[in-house]
Amino acid sequence: MISRRDVLRHRLCMGTAFIVSTIFLISYLAYHAKVGNIHYLGQGLKRTVYFTILTTHTILAMVIVPLILRTLYLAINNRFDEHRRWARWTLPLWFYVSVTGVVVYEMLY
Repeated sequence: MISRRDVLRHRLCMGTAFIVSTIFLISYLAYHAKVGNIHYLGQGLKRTVYFTILTTHTILAMVIVPLILRTLYLAINNRFDEHRRWARWTLPLWFYVSVTGVVVYEMLY
């Protein structure tokens, strides 16, 4: 949308993504505070793949929060050149964290 200069729709989509991700993070943390950890029971290569994906997901999930907040801050303050530079890193990492979260969930259950 932003490449088509549809700034309003870009802001709506990014704002919605931020809100949904925030709600998900809060619900995820609340759930795991109550339920605790669930152990992966797979063996062999599946176990290696699972823990590799889980490790990269977990590390990047911690890294992505300040990146998202910084990118959002720059956009809100009309610092679009900096926003664009940060967004080029933030967006693909955000996608990776989102997709690997689903993959980890599917492998666990």
